[in-house]
Amino acid sequence: MIGLDDKQILASWQKNVSPWIDAIQYKQIESRVQVTDQAIIETVTSLSGNNVSGNGVSGKNVLDVGCGEGWLTRELTKTGLSVTGVDAVQGLVDKAKTLGEGDFRVLEYEQFSDKTIPQQYDIVVCNFSLIGNESVEHIFKVIPSILRDDGVLIIQTLNPHTGCGESAYVDGWREGSWDGFSQGFCDPAPWYFRTVESWMQLFINNGFVLADLKEPVNYRTGKPVSLILAGKLLSLPVVA
Repeated sequence: MIGLDDKQILASWQKNVSPWIDAIQYKQIESRVQVTDQAIIETVTSLSGNNVSGNGVSGKNVLDVGCGEGWLTRELTKTGLSVTGVDAVQGLVDKAKTLGEGDFRVLEYEQFSDKTIPQQYDIVVCNFSLIGNESVEHIFKVIPSILRDDGVLIIQTLNPHTGCGESAYVDGWREGSWDGFSQGFCDPAPWYFRTVESWMQLFINNGFVLADLKEPVNYRTGKPVSLILAGKLLSLPVVA
């Protein structure tokens, strides 16, 4: 769609820091409370060798990309994982630092590189945080350089089949909306729609093999509310 781009996404989130923090802290987003929060926690802990009780292999390093006010970073830390949260919005990171223990930093997606993120991780998780176009493609290109061998990239995003609405099922920019949110939100961020095939192709094109695919369902509506994809980084053979 003409006129929509990644810069507008960041501008919108910078304006909506306070209402977003309230929405998370006061559990105002039904799909997250009922389905998607637990779904991403279970996926990360399962693929890390940990479980939601905190038992399992400790010491695994996780990078939470688009951590917001840090709820997922804190929940995963409780399971014994070592988690770093990164977000492009200063106000969200500032709030994350006040809510409990955790390592948080500000970094825009376009600045991601093996120089700005020198540490390597076992898992990179992106929970509803990949909504742009060029910025998302950049993240996928960089992540292999910051993952350890056999590392895992996990994303959760709006389910394309239910999120498509009445529009054509093709990749492209869509207008944003705060429908269902509080009146405190303004200037909704646009988002770049991708089909399931396109999400899978991003993994394949950047050296990942699909390790898991889930479509968490809201059992009240009987419809999938999200798509979770996990890709394992392929270890390339050493050429003599």
